[in-house]
Amino acid sequence: MTRHELAMQKLAEGTIIPATPLALNSDRSFNEKGLRLLMNYYLNCGVGGIATAVHSTQFEIRDPKINLLEPVLKTVSEEIDRFEAENDTVIVKVGGVCGPVEQAVNEAKLAKKYGYDAVLLSPGGLNALSEDDLICRTKAVAEIMPVIGFYLQTAVGGRVFSYDYWEKLCATENVVAIKCACFDRYRTLDVVRAAAFSSRSKDITLYTGNDDNIVIDLLTKYSFNDNGRTIERSFDGGLLGHWSVWTLKAVELFNKIKAAKKQHEIPAELLTLAAQITDANNAFFDTANGFKGCIAGLHEVLHRQGLMENTLCINPDECLSQGQASEIDRVYKAYPYLCDDEFIKENLPIWKTKTEV
Repeated sequence: MTRHELAMQKLAEGTIIPATPLALNSDRSFNEKGLRLLMNYYLNCGVGGIATAVHSTQFEIRDPKINLLEPVLKTVSEEIDRFEAENDTVIVKVGGVCGPVEQAVNEAKLAKKYGYDAVLLSPGGLNALSEDDLICRTKAVAEIMPVIGFYLQTAVGGRVFSYDYWEKLCATENVVAIKCACFDRYRTLDVVRAAAFSSRSKDITLYTGNDDNIVIDLLTKYSFNDNGRTIERSFDGGLLGHWSVWTLKAVELFNKIKAAKKQHEIPAELLTLAAQITDANNAFFDTANGFKGCIAGLHEVLHRQGLMENTLCINPDECLSQGQASEIDRVYKAYPYLCDDEFIKENLPIWKTKTEV
């Protein structure tokens, strides 16, 4: 099998994919060395894939005045290539794709140029388009790259889709997965049910993006009855901004969840952890302020761990909300076993030696 075929096999089986932040210098210019350091952290945590140029990477990288989409895609791909060569493994490369049809197609071509395996196709900022328009857009991008469909929550620019939309999306050739990040149980069920009943069900892997419900999504087996026939589906992986911090512990938890599902026995401790992780996400994503500080919150954690030089975002208005740092303090103290500070402290000098540009 080719490298790409192995990567697509891993994506289909379900794996852990953090959505990466963006490292900036003090003047808000691109910190390439800093991004390479972050990639070394994620890869050495044991993740199965990396997603970049997505929401947590900041959509502003596409602004012509900023012009960081290609440098980010290139840098992340190079670090994955190096890790793969050194460790004889394959890491799924996922690139974010945004905008109207022409922009989305061009971004997909750029991702393909740098060896990405699939693209996460965002519906953000396109509320003026009809659902059928968005399906046509998906088909255009799918002609270039395997597509991961995306249910983006309304709080950060998404929209509510009908069940019919998900039926049509699942029927689209070369849609290989769906990231469900609607942060809503009813809408999540729409996605799962559409995938379960689709004629292409076996070709589509469900990934949770519901950072408020990570563990429960991964543990749950959904079962539907169709004229006496039982159809089952589940989330087999996750593509999450939350997993860009405390990543080693996220990998360990993901492996525990997979083992529990194989044994058909869910330990009570996993249900307790589910609530604790949601509480931590509450602090990181700044839910008290409508997710205003969600990206800065991730930067704050990585900065405390020595993995980022600062907490800056491209947009100066994107920063920690009042009281958010105290909330992060609280969850650190409440759940010390969920953080991986000691692992980072031990390995940071090694990773830094590998980040010379």
